[in-house]
Amino acid sequence: MRKLLLPFIIIGVTLIILSRLFYLQIVDDTYIKKSENNALKIVYEYPERGYVFDRNNKLLIANQPSYDIMVIPREVKDIDTLALCKLLDVPLEDFHKKLEKAKVYSPRLPSIFLPQLSKGEYAAFQEKIRHFNGFYIQKRSLRDYQVTSGANLFGYIRQVNEDFVKKNPYYKPGDLIGIQGIEQEYEEVLRGSKGVKYIQRDRFNREIGSFKNGMYDTLAIKGEDITLTINSELQAYGELLMQNKRGGIVALEPSSGEILALINAPSYDPNLLVGRERSKNYTALYNDSLAKPLYNRVLSGEYSPGSPFKILTALIGLQEGVINEHTAFSCNRGFYYGRGAWMGCHDAGHWSLNNAIAKSCNTYFANAYKRVIEKYKTPAEGIDRWSAHLESFGLGQFLGYDLPEGRKGHIPNSAYYDRWYPNKGWRSTTTISNSIGQGEVIMTPMQLANMFAAVANKGYYYTPHIIKKIDHHKIDNKFTTKHVTTIDPKYFTPIIQGMNDVFNFGTGRSVRVEGLEMCGKTGTVENFTRINGKRYQLADHSVFVAFAPKENPKIAIAVFIENGSWGAKWAAPITSLMIQKYLLPEIARKDLETRMIEGSLKGEYDKVVKLHQVYDIPKK
Repeated sequence: MRKLLLPFIIIGVTLIILSRLFYLQIVDDTYIKKSENNALKIVYEYPERGYVFDRNNKLLIANQPSYDIMVIPREVKDIDTLALCKLLDVPLEDFHKKLEKAKVYSPRLPSIFLPQLSKGEYAAFQEKIRHFNGFYIQKRSLRDYQVTSGANLFGYIRQVNEDFVKKNPYYKPGDLIGIQGIEQEYEEVLRGSKGVKYIQRDRFNREIGSFKNGMYDTLAIKGEDITLTINSELQAYGELLMQNKRGGIVALEPSSGEILALINAPSYDPNLLVGRERSKNYTALYNDSLAKPLYNRVLSGEYSPGSPFKILTALIGLQEGVINEHTAFSCNRGFYYGRGAWMGCHDAGHWSLNNAIAKSCNTYFANAYKRVIEKYKTPAEGIDRWSAHLESFGLGQFLGYDLPEGRKGHIPNSAYYDRWYPNKGWRSTTTISNSIGQGEVIMTPMQLANMFAAVANKGYYYTPHIIKKIDHHKIDNKFTTKHVTTIDPKYFTPIIQGMNDVFNFGTGRSVRVEGLEMCGKTGTVENFTRINGKRYQLADHSVFVAFAPKENPKIAIAVFIENGSWGAKWAAPITSLMIQKYLLPEIARKDLETRMIEGSLKGEYDKVVKLHQVYDIPKK
């Protein structure tokens, strides 16, 4: 056997070498192309990105032609540099910087020298291109927005950077990629596939035709078209209502989780981030640190939810059996708890659940919360049970929607309070502010809207999503999976009636619409800022959350207005108008529409600026 071992090894190694040679010479053409690379010119053909439509098949985003001037550094010989700089309106210093940067990437591969020429610039350069060896024109397509709204949910297109190219071999320097919004989330679907052409040259560097008759060439494949769940008219109307205000609006279809509108204010025209001026415009938007037009308040803004959270306090109280729809508490403009501590309330009376919701009585919900926590042997048990109910509504976690940004908010549990109170000296009254949405509970406007979609559905929700259809693709199953809360459906009925009465005789009666059954809840959220370590109170945030109609709801909506004072002043009218826009043939409350469109909170925002100017003084 030992005599045969050596021949077997020799034969085995020989077969491996021969098979590898066969693969390299016959099957794999990589090294052929590399060996002839000095005689090849590689030209990429860039596909059109997929078009974007709204839920009613209205075109939102198309494409427009764009032209980049490319350079192959080693081929730049015997050109009139000054003439080229004058033609392209490029300073001589910038010319050398761009050329040097291209050399660093590769002396023999193309790099972008000047991106996104206009048609006029393209025509002028094309006429004289023969005088500038090493330069050629690469045709691409840029986004062509058919609307001036929706910038925050669309995102934008920009060139990839060097670090990204190193990690993603599909992309080459100068390639465009989607950033933020649907452009980033659905980049691989929208971008299509690049085509490649290999052009052979002779020893004088003249092009003599396709390499091997084009057998290695590939065609560009256009990106897939996508249809969004957005109603573009509702989106544009929401942005109109939010002019001269800061905050967000998000509207969902409760029965599906489809996002009908997602408005951030202030916003901007998406066309500002297209073309040669993109960089300058982006810098201006980015540097606006006060208005933050690039910041997605709906997805990333974390706020105390305020009084809309009382709806969950009531539902948990019903589920835990510590209250019923007939339970009543007396309120004398506030709730006393623990050593003279006091939670104020704007009204007085002996309220049942229905009236407590309609009148937004702090005392009622503080009592309900206290009973839930004290039902269990320890506060830790009670708070963990309470937080588990809240998490079933998607709170305190990422919802899983198909947009690339967002925060998960915060729902406290016993571990959280044990860290703050190491001696475990906390109890229900220590955390009583949670009952009215002013404690340690933090939510995004998206979570607030989704919570109310679950209430509208009497105990379940679908993951919010913005994609409705992708050509030749299936939508992710997670968007059609029902999430069921821990609250029994029967407990939603009295809650919904109380929310309906908010419009009938409660805090939202000023924005009711005859014949339109709406259910909602106002909210006024305390608002503080910290300057040089000192806490200052600003105008409250205005919040309103609603769904309509009462039976078989078609829309659930959350409106959050920064520094907007009480909920009924700004957020409630905007909520009512958005619902009218979506459900009615025309706006019924023209008085509200005029007031909201013409209204401005600029004065409140100027106060914040002045406060920073006065107190935000650098220490010497």
